[in-house]
Amino acid sequence: MSPAEPALPRLLEGKKTLSEGQHFPFTCHPGVPCFNACCADVNIILTPLDVLRLARNRGLHTREFLDLYTLNPITKELQLPIVMLKMNDEPEKRCPFLESHGCGVYDQRPWACRMYPLGMAIPPARAGEEPEPIFFVFEDDHCQGRLQPGCREWTATAWREDQGLAAQDELEAGFRDLVSHPWFIGGRTLDPKRMHMFYTACYDLDTFRTFIFESSFRERFEIAPEELEELNSNDEALLRFAFRWLRFAIF
Repeated sequence: MSPAEPALPRLLEGKKTLSEGQHFPFTCHPGVPCFNACCADVNIILTPLDVLRLARNRGLHTREFLDLYTLNPITKELQLPIVMLKMNDEPEKRCPFLESHGCGVYDQRPWACRMYPLGMAIPPARAGEEPEPIFFVFEDDHCQGRLQPGCREWTATAWREDQGLAAQDELEAGFRDLVSHPWFIGGRTLDPKRMHMFYTACYDLDTFRTFIFESSFRERFEIAPEELEELNSNDEALLRFAFRWLRFAIF
């Protein structure tokens, strides 16, 4: 989901892209020989809702969760803060939420885990246009889910519906608008202040809530009392508000 236009061809290189209605085979359950093999030594980028859900699952303040369970990789092409799930500090580098029976946070599992083996790339937006996502299939050597006899055939739409991704994507539409904003075309980057602003509002939601209610924020921005009440009690409403506010504050 990087907004960097030059990175898109590299992301899709060697991948099987899917046209509308095209099918791919896949199944995943304890009977598949590679079950849980993809839950170790893997780069999982977390979305804002992933961080929120996992923090609530662990009973942690979002700042605590970020400190304990995530990394912030830095690359020369970085245009926006990236939050990556930190694997366990052991030779196998297993996911910290992997248990003997499988995923210990299955109902709150990250977007990337729900999508696999499907991938999605979003081209940068052009003025007056909304970019259409490009779907592709990962065919990793370790994964035997696509090779099982009689496994189900999926379209991108059917797989995403089965994995409960529609609601998450609708809630995070404002986030995708941010990362694919035309402002980034040409490799433009945010200054450190705006980088920190983006990171806090998107990922450290509990700190962002404190910022709203315990700073001069409400004196500088007019927010209706009923909306303030919802922002104070409803995490998802606060996340939507964060995306809207960032679009205004950054661009």
